[in-house]
Amino acid sequence: MNDSIYKVIELIGTSEVSWEDAARTAIERASKTLDNLRIAEVTDMDLKLEDGKVVAYRTKIKLSFKFRGV
Repeated sequence: MNDSIYKVIELIGTSEVSWEDAARTAIERASKTLDNLRIAEVTDMDLKLEDGKVVAYRTKIKLSFKFRGV
């Protein structure tokens, strides 16, 4: 059996469209520099407001990826 180790990082994605788009943005950006992404867990969602109006959706996620050993 091959044992595996995973690292978990926290990211915050932003979008002017939706919380889902904010999460997608964070994951797609992370996938450009990290390999073997495994699980993304949404841990928090909030809104950025200006003059009483929603201007951005923010989604905080925990993202795990397979840790490469030496």
